[in-house]
Amino acid sequence: MTTSETENTSVTRLAPPTNWDPNVHGTIGLVHIINAPFSLHFVAGQVGFMSERRFAIAVITSPGEHLDAFGKREGVAVYGLEMPRRITPFRDLLTLWRLQRYLRRVRPGIVHAHTPKGGLLGMIGAWLARVPVRIYHIRGLPFVTATGAQRLLLRTTEYIACALADQVLCVSRSVRHVAVSEGICPPRKVKVLLGGSGNGVDSALKFDPASWPEGRAMVRERYGIPTTAVVIGFVGRLVRDKGIVQLIEAWSVLREEFSHVHLLIIGDFEPRDPVPACTQAALRSDRRIHMVGWERNTPPFYAAMDLFVLPSHREGLSNVLLEASSMALPCVATRIPGCIDVVDDGVTGTLVSAGDAQSLAEAIRAYVSNPDMRHRHGRAGRDKVQREFRREAIWQAVYDEYLRLLGEKGCVRDPTPAVHSGNRESAAGQESKVRDSAVYATSRYTHDERSVRSNVVVNAARQSDLPPHCTAPEGT
Repeated sequence: MTTSETENTSVTRLAPPTNWDPNVHGTIGLVHIINAPFSLHFVAGQVGFMSERRFAIAVITSPGEHLDAFGKREGVAVYGLEMPRRITPFRDLLTLWRLQRYLRRVRPGIVHAHTPKGGLLGMIGAWLARVPVRIYHIRGLPFVTATGAQRLLLRTTEYIACALADQVLCVSRSVRHVAVSEGICPPRKVKVLLGGSGNGVDSALKFDPASWPEGRAMVRERYGIPTTAVVIGFVGRLVRDKGIVQLIEAWSVLREEFSHVHLLIIGDFEPRDPVPACTQAALRSDRRIHMVGWERNTPPFYAAMDLFVLPSHREGLSNVLLEASSMALPCVATRIPGCIDVVDDGVTGTLVSAGDAQSLAEAIRAYVSNPDMRHRHGRAGRDKVQREFRREAIWQAVYDEYLRLLGEKGCVRDPTPAVHSGNRESAAGQESKVRDSAVYATSRYTHDERSVRSNVVVNAARQSDLPPHCTAPEGT
């Protein structure tokens, strides 16, 4: 199939619709690049927030039904471009050629790239296309658990992406520390917005236990879990890196001690970094392990749990820990970058050493035996999320960062961000300023497949604020 044929066969192909020009009417083009559709939650809601402020949004990722659904749900342009997670030199060069061709065609003001492959191709493509503002968002560093040649290759890709970016953002301070200490990025170039996270969590509605009064009973009835059972929960990819092997080792001990304990698993197996066959067999054969598979609507499942476990070996900043904490669940996690930013040991949960199944079992055992501690740590976790990780504050900080960078490049004459998003400003202080700022925004929430929108009045920038090199002439 030729490039032109590819560009005209589907809404998710790499071609802008004829009525979409990011540079007219004073808007600025913003292109998000993410290598895999299942990672689109990184910008869910946020793209709608930005599109109501002066940005015309496009999202590029590998094609598929998740991408189409995301575009319809968020009301933004989406384009499918194959970006395998593994290194594939020939296919990556072809993807890079098509990507830079597209960026030259639509001339966005900002390219915001996420994930290692999306960051590498996105930053090279944006540099070749001379995009004014290039942002790479580090959401995890895969090289930290790799060895040998693979580690060198992964580390090099991160270095290149950071070198070509104007600004590097990290989802957590612990990951920023690793990036700086490993020489991936100089300290002056990399920052963490507010308390961390790239998109925050909807603690006010979607991940509020009060929003799901029937979720606990509904899920337990569906999977045959007794109402009196203590349910241990896990959400994520079923791979070695997520600590599934250690979770099953700990479970094999706990299930013999506590006949009323059940394990609820949400996620799919993956061929990359697979778990051993014996671990898969144990997951599938145990009547007290309930395998849900991939599930987009996770809040009812969190509501059915009594505690949450993430024995991961590597994280950027765990979204599932944020979600579980927001649902007032105590969390058992590993003492690694990306988890230590979310879980306060002994306050909102318990941290254990990665790869230590015995310590994992001990931590879970303590919560199974102590419902008061479960409740106390769960409430403290929800308080922390509401204080530090509310998504509206994170979105505002990202928006201010966009304006700052555009201002430095001369793409807006007076960016005057409503909120200064420094590294040390608290989320609570940020939220207070957001409420008082004059910003036009629409926040989208999904609850029980209903869209709820809340509008806040603002002061939009005028087209006269845009210099000629950042906006197309009127009438184009």
